[in-house]
Amino acid sequence: MAPSRRAVITGCGMLTPIGSEASVIWDALTHGRSGIAPISAFDSSRLPCRIAGEIPDFNPRKHLDNKVEHEKSIGKSLKLMARTIQLGLIAAKYAMRDAGLQRGSYEPTRFGIVFGSAMIAIEVNDIVGASQAATAAGDGSVDLLRWGESGIDTIEPTWMLKFLPNMAACHISVMYDLQGPSNSITQDDVASLNALGEAYRHIGRGQADAFLVGGADSKISLLSMARHQLFLPLSRRNDDPAGACRPFDRDRDGMVLGEGATVLVVEEREAARRRGARVLAELVGFASTFDARQDGTGLARAIQLALTEAGIAPDDLDHVNAHGLGVGELDQREANAVRQALGASADRVPVFAAKGAIGNMGPAAGVTEVALSLLAGQHGQLPPTLNCPHPDPACPVRVHAAGLRPLEKPYFLKIGFTDLGQCAAVVFRRGEA
Repeated sequence: MAPSRRAVITGCGMLTPIGSEASVIWDALTHGRSGIAPISAFDSSRLPCRIAGEIPDFNPRKHLDNKVEHEKSIGKSLKLMARTIQLGLIAAKYAMRDAGLQRGSYEPTRFGIVFGSAMIAIEVNDIVGASQAATAAGDGSVDLLRWGESGIDTIEPTWMLKFLPNMAACHISVMYDLQGPSNSITQDDVASLNALGEAYRHIGRGQADAFLVGGADSKISLLSMARHQLFLPLSRRNDDPAGACRPFDRDRDGMVLGEGATVLVVEEREAARRRGARVLAELVGFASTFDARQDGTGLARAIQLALTEAGIAPDDLDHVNAHGLGVGELDQREANAVRQALGASADRVPVFAAKGAIGNMGPAAGVTEVALSLLAGQHGQLPPTLNCPHPDPACPVRVHAAGLRPLEKPYFLKIGFTDLGQCAAVVFRRGEA
């Protein structure tokens, strides 16, 4: 049963590999342009995967206004923020601006924040001095006595504050004086979808009137990329970056990492109406499950529960916004879950996947991909899934992979999961109802 108090999305701020302005992002989606390219942030020549979805020339100071006191104040703390946190902070600024909200224009105790996060990789330059000081001569091993005597003194006392996963929510709360419910959800690829669900529940229960809900991530650093090469199934299409991530395609060979942030403003519907806010969509159903067998049954259950709460049938969906990693077994598991949940409707409901254009943005993936469906709603057209010219017969879904398709129905479904089994599904109704 859906909550009696309704939650709507009234603002959106994005920083993605294909742009930060809505018009630029939409142009890239409609013209099939990918933001995946050879890594430029560091020398990746010795890595097996040398491509990623980077945000070029990101400088957070250029996005802050020194004439606005709270932005000037937070600007002094940028050195205490990892790139992930900086991305989230700027996306929050854009979301507030898009929603027409300013600090002081709302009751701060009724305005909260829920942010999707994950482990933030430390930066090599922050620890290289300490490592060198603690390295025993000759064999390269770490001498703990040297570490205590001289290595640890080279590390800034506030070093860890740059990398704590809750710091994005903390800094954003300070900048906008958000005193309502606050949480950071560390479930990687489903973190920001579950953050949306938490805000939806809080508003439904009357515990808050508005939230900033977001996710941010950047794994485009030498240390992080080297680690992920060992554990993630990454594409090796270094000679074809734009065509590397191939969701549901028979020739897919692995995911591509991306970076970025998206923040959504979620408000109680009547409060949004009273202030004359533009409504992009309403959250009407949410479910979070665990796929214990890791065979897609948990994801299928989440989809069914979300549809039931929304009070709609599978054929009421305009499209499914998929997770679509471009990884063999995981794409197949996801497609089978959609087939199980939607039944025969899976032959009729189009599936859209965005990672061919932006890569896997981890905790930022869910809300960013929701934002792309919101953009589609504003333009009345669904863009194509990039890099799926040959849909895999083992993935029994109807991938929309060619041209623009007019939106025909008001509802869409966003799904996500992790390789460990966490699943989330959210149903949205476009516009005001």
